[in-house]
Amino acid sequence: MSDRNSSLDEYRRKRDFAQTTEPSDQTAAPRKGKALSFVVQKHAARALHYDFRLELDGTLKSWAVPKGPSLDPHDKRMAVQVEDHPIAYGSFEGTIPPGQYGAGTVIVWDRGTWTPIGDARAGYRDGKLKFELKGEKLQGLWTLVRMRGKGSERQQPWLLIKERDTFARPAAEYSVVDAEPDSVVKTRRKAQKTAFPLMLAPQLATLVRTPPASGNWCWEMKFDGYRLLARADADGDVRLFTRNGHDWTSKLKALAQAIEALKLKSSWLDGEIVIQGEHGAPDFQALQNAFEVARTAQIVYYLFDLPFHAGEDLRGHPLVERRERLRTLLDDDESKVSPRLRFSEDFHAEAAHLLASACRLRMEGLIGKRADSPYQSSRSPDWIKLKCTQRQEFVIVGHTDPKGSRAGLGSLLLAVHDDAGTLRYTGNVGAGFSEASLRKLKSELDGLAVKTAAFEGTAPKGAHFVKPKLVAEVSFAEWTKEGRVRQAVFHGLRGDKPPAAITREKPAAAPKTATKNRSKPTVGRLTHPERVIDPSTGITKLEVAEFYAAVAPRLLPHLKHRPVSLVRGPDGVDGALFFQKHGDTLRIPGLKQLDPALDPGHPPLLEIPTRTALLGAVQMNVLELHTWNATSNMIEKPDRICFDLDPGEGVAWPRVQEAVTLVRTMLDELALQGFLKTSGGKGLHIVVPFRRGPGWEAVKGLSQAIVQHLAETLPKQFVAKSGPKNRVGKIFVDYLRNGRGATTVAAWSARARPGMGVSVPVTWDELPTLTGGAHWTIRSIDARLAEPDKAWDGYEAARKQTLTTAMRVLDYLPDGT
Repeated sequence: MSDRNSSLDEYRRKRDFAQTTEPSDQTAAPRKGKALSFVVQKHAARALHYDFRLELDGTLKSWAVPKGPSLDPHDKRMAVQVEDHPIAYGSFEGTIPPGQYGAGTVIVWDRGTWTPIGDARAGYRDGKLKFELKGEKLQGLWTLVRMRGKGSERQQPWLLIKERDTFARPAAEYSVVDAEPDSVVKTRRKAQKTAFPLMLAPQLATLVRTPPASGNWCWEMKFDGYRLLARADADGDVRLFTRNGHDWTSKLKALAQAIEALKLKSSWLDGEIVIQGEHGAPDFQALQNAFEVARTAQIVYYLFDLPFHAGEDLRGHPLVERRERLRTLLDDDESKVSPRLRFSEDFHAEAAHLLASACRLRMEGLIGKRADSPYQSSRSPDWIKLKCTQRQEFVIVGHTDPKGSRAGLGSLLLAVHDDAGTLRYTGNVGAGFSEASLRKLKSELDGLAVKTAAFEGTAPKGAHFVKPKLVAEVSFAEWTKEGRVRQAVFHGLRGDKPPAAITREKPAAAPKTATKNRSKPTVGRLTHPERVIDPSTGITKLEVAEFYAAVAPRLLPHLKHRPVSLVRGPDGVDGALFFQKHGDTLRIPGLKQLDPALDPGHPPLLEIPTRTALLGAVQMNVLELHTWNATSNMIEKPDRICFDLDPGEGVAWPRVQEAVTLVRTMLDELALQGFLKTSGGKGLHIVVPFRRGPGWEAVKGLSQAIVQHLAETLPKQFVAKSGPKNRVGKIFVDYLRNGRGATTVAAWSARARPGMGVSVPVTWDELPTLTGGAHWTIRSIDARLAEPDKAWDGYEAARKQTLTTAMRVLDYLPDGT
């Protein structure tokens, strides 16, 4: 017994048992026989970790495991040996008060018995302990291996490894600490007022492509911030936890005080903390900066759920009841409710309309919640999220050198874990940084530098590699077929999400029970509707047909009386594409063949005048539609100019937005009104309607003169020569689309490329909100279609403008003038 007492001396020395409720002595007798006890305690101290404890020789041999156990044999989890604990500690749950060693919340995450494989004492002494666990969460064979270190180290590092057996599971498929975050003690209690959990995992939303068309849903704005859960204990003391259980109370003392003023007892609140930017929308980077400089006074806590109140477990109550009680708490006495605490309002309207409004307001998107759903500590289809742009977290695995006057770094190398748990390179992000953030990131990354890459894939030449320790939040236009992100923008670092949990987010279909009666446009006869057209997204031929059926009322006016060229993809966007402007061999119902005199010496040009012809074209694997700048009744007199702003390699999206603004400014100087649309691809299009008069050569010559003037005036931004080599770092404004027979993709047409973006008319006011030329895809277009088609209001009136002023200002005299 004396040996046991001496081994617990350090444990006792570190604690003031007048302050902490941790057991002070060995009040439990050691177990007899081979089955010894083990416990894993989840400890939300200064840093969240898991305390792994094995009973041996009358005490609990203990290790702190920062990331917690993993069921994947490939994961070798660091386990730092700490002082022995008394066996009585195995049943301890509670909050260690501030100022005490290990201050924070402790729960019994798992418990059971363990059986050593071989001599336990010898294995422990020699640094290789093999054993079998029989717990409520952890089972099967495990090994603890001591790493080589200095013999004088007070806290020796070990590795905790899951052995290969029937209980092993790949990390990319399943994380036991994420899937089962709660106490095993709590689950054995009866659901009554005393069953108040010391820790609570949040309910998470499932990403979906489209909103459900039926069902009773409540819609809230999706905040661009950090998820935060607040626990008010029986004595009113408040603790604040991130979604992963990190205790952030010390970082948010003023916010904790604001919640304490509500005088809640035995309650849990759920919400999101944000900082509002200059436009009123949450600013994630500002939130991150607030923590970095320890200035959190501007942080606002939007509350949206009340899982527990006054000791009562509300998780089984319908969402609307929980939220009504929460609203009452915040409205009951406004004098004691801090302006830092706000109720997250919900909206009962069409999700498509709400999403469009959220995007215009520069919000991240929408959260939908079933009105009658319970609260579940897991990811659930009862909560869904719709995003305005593609946006997720990536692991930072390296960086490139800066170019030109830029300081710090050029871009960050990004990666995600694949299904096997391997880090895969997914491209880089070079936009969205301030000078301060570039310097700070460079400093942090220098401290993580390594010589070899920690990921699979080919990185840019000259890249510098780092340990995969930091997580970045990034928005982007689309995934390429190679698994790279396009037009990426950096929003900040995520300190609340571990790198090991970062995978590629794949949106699910809307909940089945909510889409049972969903009305979809009829598409008529369609062969092989299940054929995958876009492997990068899984878009099928049926989805393409449904898209064109939905946009037909908006697309057909842009096709009216105009010769059309068809881009066909029998083998999908990754196969060979065929550009077809003559239709003598096509058998499409309703397809109109124009007068052969319009294009002498060739088969007739084509026109798609009706919905029937449009859907018939889809049946023949047509993916894109391109139109002439003239109508068939006056083919030699164009009635518009199209400028295609095509960014070269290395041009970030904000530069494209700036460039299109510069082109618009020049058009204003030339007394020309232009109309903006996304290209559905990389860039943007400006369409300038005018009164017919000049012929093809004059119009093409004028458009070339405009582009040359831009390139001469702003040579760092624009180039007037086509070709990839000429466009590196610059934007080519393509005037070649304005010659006879040249075409431009029609407004509301899809594009035959990964992601299947859509060319959409937009207002000039919407330019700052666009995330890329493929801001909308055929899977995200519903929100746009729910809005009135008024982006190009004024187009018909602008057809009265002439090119005379532009020719005079540019001193351009076409032949024959």
